[in-house]
Amino acid sequence: MQLGIFAKTFDGTEPDTVLRQAAAAGYAAVQYNMACSGIGALPVKISDSAAAAVASAAKANGVTIAAVSATYNMLHPDPAQRAQGRAAFGAIAAKARAMGTDLVTLCTGSRDAADQWRHHPDNDTDAAWDEMLREFQILLPFAARHDVILGVEPELANAVSSAPKARRLLDTLRSDRVKIVLDPANLFETETERPSGEIIAEAIRLLADSIVLAHAKDRKPDGGFATAGSGVIDFGRYIAGLRASGFTGTVVTHGLGASEAPGVARFLRELIESASA
Repeated sequence: MQLGIFAKTFDGTEPDTVLRQAAAAGYAAVQYNMACSGIGALPVKISDSAAAAVASAAKANGVTIAAVSATYNMLHPDPAQRAQGRAAFGAIAAKARAMGTDLVTLCTGSRDAADQWRHHPDNDTDAAWDEMLREFQILLPFAARHDVILGVEPELANAVSSAPKARRLLDTLRSDRVKIVLDPANLFETETERPSGEIIAEAIRLLADSIVLAHAKDRKPDGGFATAGSGVIDFGRYIAGLRASGFTGTVVTHGLGASEAPGVARFLRELIESASA
């Protein structure tokens, strides 16, 4: 396993500026966001030179591009908004390999028109699920054409809100183009009926054959998000569980400030090394 971080953790609108900071903070990889190239998170056009600049900066700084974000709201109630997001996905997917990655991350969406990360009761309906599947059927030919993988993250506020729903999605689509990005903090809010450790362990068990990227942010006891290592998640158990399941990819931290990045790198690196021993 290698250690990564959201590129957007660091200030800058040029790849070299951002990736230099990631490397200096102790990270071997990043999950890239096109905002770090100064063209917005969801551009509908990416030039060859912009894509090449990402790959060049990664090589110069010794940093791997583990994934690139294309997280538009796949369930936005306005079809025009979905179409715009889909166009941005297409632009990013088309240049992903030129930037140095074959993994493009997605948001399975919320019916909330203002915030794709906010739950809406209609997310849990059969109609929303079917519409999400139709959106995937549109995206899959893009993925095949550009030889990329779609990284789906179970997220409480989205249509794929749990590990069982992620398993259902995988079993329904039956495509080797669809894989899982696992973030333990997105599987629960507060510990009520089940301990978080059990929920996370179940997710690894259910999704082990499809996890291509692991995230690392934490939860406070009151349900708020926290920097990895400062909340209720047992990261030693999480990383050891990933390792035992056969995961050898990148563990990407986010939800932290740039000043916290070196300390989190040391914390997570020690756990990764311990799990690999």
